[in-house]
Amino acid sequence: MGPTSKDVWNQKIPVPENTISYVDEAIRKVLPSGLQIEGISASGESYWARTAKIKAIDSDGNEDSYFVKVHQGEHGKTMVSAEYEAMKTLYKLAPEMVPKPIAWGSFEDMPDIHFIVCEFHEMRKDALPDKTDFPAMVAEFHKRSASPDGKFGYPNPTFGGKNPQFFPLSDTWEECFRKGMEGCFAAELATHGPDEEFQRLTKLTLEKTIPRLLGALLEADGGKIVPRLVHGDLWEGNCSVDDKTGVPMIFDGTPLYAHNEYKLGPWLCPRHRFPDHIDEYVKHFEASKPKEEFGDRIELYCLRFDVHSSSLYAGNLFFRSVAQETMKKLVEKYQLDEGPEREKASGPRLETGILSGK
Repeated sequence: MGPTSKDVWNQKIPVPENTISYVDEAIRKVLPSGLQIEGISASGESYWARTAKIKAIDSDGNEDSYFVKVHQGEHGKTMVSAEYEAMKTLYKLAPEMVPKPIAWGSFEDMPDIHFIVCEFHEMRKDALPDKTDFPAMVAEFHKRSASPDGKFGYPNPTFGGKNPQFFPLSDTWEECFRKGMEGCFAAELATHGPDEEFQRLTKLTLEKTIPRLLGALLEADGGKIVPRLVHGDLWEGNCSVDDKTGVPMIFDGTPLYAHNEYKLGPWLCPRHRFPDHIDEYVKHFEASKPKEEFGDRIELYCLRFDVHSSSLYAGNLFFRSVAQETMKKLVEKYQLDEGPEREKASGPRLETGILSGK
């Protein structure tokens, strides 16, 4: 099954549909006073939650709308609280690009149902932020988002889909990324079970590829990689364009303080639609040294998203096979495998601009 298989995407949403058929009293209480609610209707898409638009009139008689996302169960409660904190972090630094988070809580009518509410922005349907301005805006955001305490990582777990991900606060990017990858690999293994070759390459990636690539990054940069806040999962499903203003918007963040290039990982994935955005980004935020290893670093960061995706979909080995090819290619390129000769990996997944040395 490929990444767009109906068996993968057309799963039943694990939240009752009637949770977005009315506005629970708990939601009403966190909205502005004097607000007259006119209705609620399904809006947006999610594989794991129910999402809706609350249409209202404010105290001055103006139209006002809010976006609500609903999850169920204790796991869902953790998800909405984590998303609220994550979006607050992003909104504080990029209010021009992030819908303002309002609150999170639990339904009064159904205490097992949990919600997050934020400002509503009407998005252009199927609109991908243009490469002429979006990469520049993201680069400028990264430039002003240096960690206040010099730490990498994020203090709380965040959720990519239904699965948690955790990049612990760390003194070095190598340590932070390795520990985050350990969690991703463990979740993937729990979903799909053991595989000798995949686990061999996982071990080599954690013990050799990550130290080799990120160690060289640290050495070339004089040991002064600046941890910068990144969105954490910026693909076309988590960004769009405001229909009224034309301004790119980002949402569903899983932020962490990271090497800024980590943010480019999902842009490399062929299943996403950002092949030219990477080259535009480095025009505004220069690639780190050693520049000749830029493409391989982005492959390593993209690996994180492939492994996490694999952990989400039991029975679909597409993402595992893609991740395995990436690990194999990097291990072979840097001669990190001292074992017997293995089948050669395929070439780079994307040939464009700086990634191919053009």
